[in-house]
Amino acid sequence: MKKRRPIQLVLMLLWCVATGITVNAQTPTVTHEFSIQQAVDYAKKNNTQVKNALLAIQIQEQENRGITAAAYPSLGVSGSLTDYIKVPTQVIPGDFVGQPGTLLPVEFGVKYSSSAMVQLQQLLFDGQVFVGLQARKTSIEFAKKNVDVTEEMIRVNVYKIYYQLVVSKTQIELLDSNISRLEKLKHDTYEIFKNGFAERLDVDKLDVQLINLKTEKQKALNNIETGYLGLKTLIGMPVKETLVLTDKITDSDIKAGALADSVNYNDRQDYQYLQLAKKLNEFNIKRYKLSYLPSLSATGVYGKQAYRQTFTFFGKGDWYDISYVGLNLSVPIFSGFGKDAKVKQSKLELQQTVNNIDNLKLTIDNDVETAKLKFNTAIQTMDFQKKNMQLAETVYYQTKKKFEAGLGSNTEINTAQVDLKTAQTNYIAALYDAIIAKVDFLKATGKL
Repeated sequence: MKKRRPIQLVLMLLWCVATGITVNAQTPTVTHEFSIQQAVDYAKKNNTQVKNALLAIQIQEQENRGITAAAYPSLGVSGSLTDYIKVPTQVIPGDFVGQPGTLLPVEFGVKYSSSAMVQLQQLLFDGQVFVGLQARKTSIEFAKKNVDVTEEMIRVNVYKIYYQLVVSKTQIELLDSNISRLEKLKHDTYEIFKNGFAERLDVDKLDVQLINLKTEKQKALNNIETGYLGLKTLIGMPVKETLVLTDKITDSDIKAGALADSVNYNDRQDYQYLQLAKKLNEFNIKRYKLSYLPSLSATGVYGKQAYRQTFTFFGKGDWYDISYVGLNLSVPIFSGFGKDAKVKQSKLELQQTVNNIDNLKLTIDNDVETAKLKFNTAIQTMDFQKKNMQLAETVYYQTKKKFEAGLGSNTEINTAQVDLKTAQTNYIAALYDAIIAKVDFLKATGKL
């Protein structure tokens, strides 16, 4: 038995290790395959700024409940128990008992007294509460519009990063094509070198270009990986999860959508937001103006009272009813000009909002015209760079044929290769610019 224990321990250890490896292997990697709309929808649910904006709606709802509570009846119960350690003493003239000219001390009251009351109060009119009830709906709309503004801001950034990452696939494809083309050229040049029709220097130059291209590809891949991390953070996705972008974009996709000649301000979420802010400012002015009016409330009380010389409230003894109803009128007369200051302050705040709205109109007009100009320029540049890239590719292949036929020099084909690489880089940059310009234009016109 003793000889078999070490073997059993080893087998058990191996089983544990194998089990651990199996468990790790079975841990799935979460993969998300997102179109642009799915990425935007994911961000709406998981981006921290959007979540906080949604919580702000719930906070406003609770504030509205507090405003509504002021208009509801208030019901309360109270009780009291008093033990006069020394019953209060009063004095009466001695004339009452045939002792003129004297004052006689008399204890009025009893040692113990108790009461239990139920009180109902109802606010009948209060100008500020009345306006608060009117403003509840606008307050919720204001909070919801803040969500729309926040979502639009997130959506703009998601669109830009998403499509830049999509275009980066084209960049990698072009780099791979260049690497493949240069490797073929290097192979052909090496064969020519072995036959004595080229110099070793020509082969070395191609090696340098090839290393530079591979380095550039690695940098591009690193930038793409950083872009994916940025997109995951933006939409609220854990960085360890895998994100796959399913949409593609072409030149025609970027061009799609006619440019609007004019813009409707109400299409912009930020304009709608300021309009609601203006409405709330107007409610604020009304609220402070109505604070000059009297407030009126009604009160109803019912209760029981008892008096004892000894503590016998839980035994026999009389309890006396007490009940009354009443109206409470509060008339403000002077408050040190505080209310007047509040009215004037709220009017100034309204004017600030109006000024912001006027300035936003100017900003929107400028945004639309600027975005339209940049978009048109970006489209023209993209078309030009695409044609230039195609022409550079044609020139390269013609130069390569001349070189292979012994009619061209190594300098010519190197120049053609550099020109093609430059044209491809310019085309990718033009694609990026066109995407950004398209998103900015849609944002400016409120169509994103």
